[in-house]
Amino acid sequence: MLRGLFEGPAPWIILAVVVLLFGATRLPALARSLGQSMSIFRKEIKDGKSEGEKSEAADGDTPAASTTTSTGTAKSEAATPADGTAAK
Repeated sequence: MLRGLFEGPAPWIILAVVVLLFGATRLPALARSLGQSMSIFRKEIKDGKSEGEKSEAADGDTPAASTTTSTGTAKSEAATPADGTAAK
């Protein structure tokens, strides 16, 4: 579907439209901002994976908060307040 997008004059036309829309003076700032955003995103993904591995190891020690019913659907247990009153 997108195979022919970067063949022939298409990349030059796309580049010309981008320059016309944003202006040549703003393009370096946009590229810098995009690079910083991607760097932050990659760092957060890496941190999330390492936290996920830690939580998986800890999950083996604690019981799960939800149970499975006989029909196979997950049923979440409602938490009750510390004073023993039910939420309305």
